[in-house]
Amino acid sequence: MKELDLLKKNWQKNDSFEQVSEVAIYKMLHKKSSSVVKWILIVSILEFLFWSILTVFLNDDKYQEKVHEYGVETFMLVLNGINYLVVILFIYLFYKNYKAISTTDATHQLMTNILKTKRTVQNYIWYNLAVITISVILSILMLFYHNPEFISLMKNAISKGHESLFIVIIIGASTLLILIIIGLFWLFYRLLYGILLRKLYANYNELKKIEL
Repeated sequence: MKELDLLKKNWQKNDSFEQVSEVAIYKMLHKKSSSVVKWILIVSILEFLFWSILTVFLNDDKYQEKVHEYGVETFMLVLNGINYLVVILFIYLFYKNYKAISTTDATHQLMTNILKTKRTVQNYIWYNLAVITISVILSILMLFYHNPEFISLMKNAISKGHESLFIVIIIGASTLLILIIIGLFWLFYRLLYGILLRKLYANYNELKKIEL
């Protein structure tokens, strides 16, 4: 932001530079904002490819056997299909936001597009966290109802009269696991997209000063 600070200082020192400085500051903020949104698009595509490749590697014969054993083949297929479609839709929205910001030639419209991009990224993050939460809960339920070792432990607890304690422990452990996983992914997304969003919002605040 050094170039921007120098322009602002020159603007403040001499009123004759006001119009020139305003245009120069807008062009610089426009370029920076376009670059940030482009990186949001690139990062989202790379993230999509990473998770897709990881899914392919994890989707081995053992996993397929478990899915077949649990009787959730169709459900998992539909769930994964919907998830891929939604993520691709978000990537398309990121692309639209990038094109909109790249071709914007008015300060107010650029500010509007920045806020729109910010909301899109936030919705994308919340969607991913929701999907992760649902996935973890489904994994726990499948373990609870279909895993032979787990079922054996549950029957053993029931036979000893420890059913209530067993359920409390399972709910507590499951809740803790979900919170830990969600917390880790929240930190991941905060690091991945948070830095870019902060830069974008900093540009928005500078543009707001031009508008005033």
